[in-house]
Amino acid sequence: MKITIINGPNLNLLGTREPSVYGSQSFEDYFNTLEEKYPDIDFDYFQSNIEGELINKLHEVGFSSDAILLNAGGYTHTSVGIGDAIKGIDSPVIEIHISNTFAREDFRHISYITPVAKGLIIGFGLDSYLLAVESVLI
Repeated sequence: MKITIINGPNLNLLGTREPSVYGSQSFEDYFNTLEEKYPDIDFDYFQSNIEGELINKLHEVGFSSDAILLNAGGYTHTSVGIGDAIKGIDSPVIEIHISNTFAREDFRHISYITPVAKGLIIGFGLDSYLLAVESVLI
């Protein structure tokens, strides 16, 4: 099984960016934990701060990955293009957010991804990714 994790803008700063919201662990360290916990899954990880690169990656893996775990960061609330890219691919996309976006600013209550995603997992810190992997396995 192949699962691709795609992270959007500013998620390269996990571990240092607003630890009270996002925690103090880097995503690279957490990714290693996922690989160790699920040795039979072929994980692929990509992060970009650039919207077009995220869309290109969705196009690249969207016909070969068994699932895509997508945390589009701030683009969740602004990018019609990422939503359209998800509509155009075959792989199911699980939308992920580390924080509970509904407990934050009003603009974060809108998602252009949720309507085209298979599911949504929010508010469980980095373990939102683990819950998304588990959802793919059931």
